[in-house]
Amino acid sequence: MELMNTNSPEQARKRIPSQIAIDGPAASGKSTIGERLAKQLGYLYFDTGIMYRAVTLAALRRLGGVGDETAVTDLANKVVIDVLPPTKADGREADVFLDGEDITWDIRTPEVDANVSPVSAYPGVRKAMTAQQRRIGLAGKVVMVGRDIGTVVMPDAELKLYIDASVEERARRRYLECVERGEQVSYPAILSSMQRRDQIDSTRAVAPLKPAEDAVIIQTDNLNEDEVFDRVMALIDPPGGPD
Repeated sequence: MELMNTNSPEQARKRIPSQIAIDGPAASGKSTIGERLAKQLGYLYFDTGIMYRAVTLAALRRLGGVGDETAVTDLANKVVIDVLPPTKADGREADVFLDGEDITWDIRTPEVDANVSPVSAYPGVRKAMTAQQRRIGLAGKVVMVGRDIGTVVMPDAELKLYIDASVEERARRRYLECVERGEQVSYPAILSSMQRRDQIDSTRAVAPLKPAEDAVIIQTDNLNEDEVFDRVMALIDPPGGPD
């Protein structure tokens, strides 16, 4: 486990941070920890990747692909994406609607996985989505999860986390998720797709995937969910820190 905190946890915060930004690559565990942390604090949980996935799904369905940047950007400015508390006990973190249609699991398919990075790299799409994300973040009491939250969307967040894991471990996690849902997938295909996505996300010109300079980095390969959560909670309420 690698834990780097450029803002030392010994510099204990006077209160629970109102804005918590969590970034990291696909299947690193950031969404699981973000959702659990939000429940613990009674905060809004907002996974911003949902928005990019919804736009990607819309482009695949309505445009037949994601290659036309102008068309995809125009679509991003027109679609209505709603993220609401979950209403079904099927493992979902939230209800996701695209123009009124429940697409909660449709945005988690390998096809969307393979196409979401190019969509999220389009400057016009990012501008459309970032404006909505920032508005929600400014309201406070939010745990926001994504790839550029600490660097772009909420650069002044009081606590920034970067949850990471090796690409092999992340592909294994995503493969098991898909199998559990009954999907016919292969680990090599998921690994290849995730490697391509990492390359696109980390090298794009607009808001590349990287830790904020003052982020806490937690490597999760050899940690279970409880261990990661305990590490995060220790940063919010460090032992011996102020009440």
